[in-house]
Amino acid sequence: MLRLAIQKSGRLSEDSLNLIRECGISFLAASNKLKTEATNFPLEILYLRDDDIPGYVQDGVADLGIVGQNVLVEAGFPALEVEGLGFSKCRLSLAVPRAAAYDSIQDLQGVSIATSYPQILGDYLREKGVQAHLHTISGSVEIAPSIGLAEAICDIVSSGSTLLGNGLREVETVFRSEAVLIANQNLNAEKKELLEQLQFRMQAVRRARRNKYILLNAPAAALDQVKALLPGIKSPTVTPLAEEGWVSVQSVVNEDDFWHITSQLKAVGAEGILVLPIEKMIS
Repeated sequence: MLRLAIQKSGRLSEDSLNLIRECGISFLAASNKLKTEATNFPLEILYLRDDDIPGYVQDGVADLGIVGQNVLVEAGFPALEVEGLGFSKCRLSLAVPRAAAYDSIQDLQGVSIATSYPQILGDYLREKGVQAHLHTISGSVEIAPSIGLAEAICDIVSSGSTLLGNGLREVETVFRSEAVLIANQNLNAEKKELLEQLQFRMQAVRRARRNKYILLNAPAAALDQVKALLPGIKSPTVTPLAEEGWVSVQSVVNEDDFWHITSQLKAVGAEGILVLPIEKMIS
């Protein structure tokens, strides 16, 4: 049985549990428990503090973990990463008071900076040739300039609204992060096989999230143009319609390209365009 550690509460926890469910793995919700066991896959889920997950996986207490890449790198265990999961994206950024002058990273030379990520920030500043005074604090980093603790901060940013609410502006992106799957490097053969099965399911779910299934009607005379726009996985599925001179086309489109491709399809005569979500996508 695999033991998977996830954050016990918060957005990352919810996204992790949703991914596990989308992989077809059933388990009982554990509102007050520290662990739960899947009913249809050999998996036990441990609910832990996110900062503890890398160490637990490194020590073999848990076989796998889902954690923010920022937490993993700050803990000093980047080698545990198996693959990115594409959700809970954020960035670690430097911010200064809105009224403060700032032209480049060199303006932070000798400045005091409050952060919960001294390892990542320290590496970044060394790379840029900047020496600053780092104040390591946990939580409420944004308040540091207003109470005189520091002249700048470095913290996780998603929308930037928290910075604005505290009179700060973002000036440098230090590190980009997302949820990652991590694994102990000494798994036995049986657990490695289970990990491969779990990865197979996760990858199928992630492919489905990134793509849409598209159906449309098009003039047969424009079929070559439509096919050029819709390569699909191998090629589009084309079926003649009852109305002579028209065909039905089915394909898969990457969500990032969807609107651009749709406008091009309409331009070559496509009609009745339907877009459907994909539950799983196995290549």
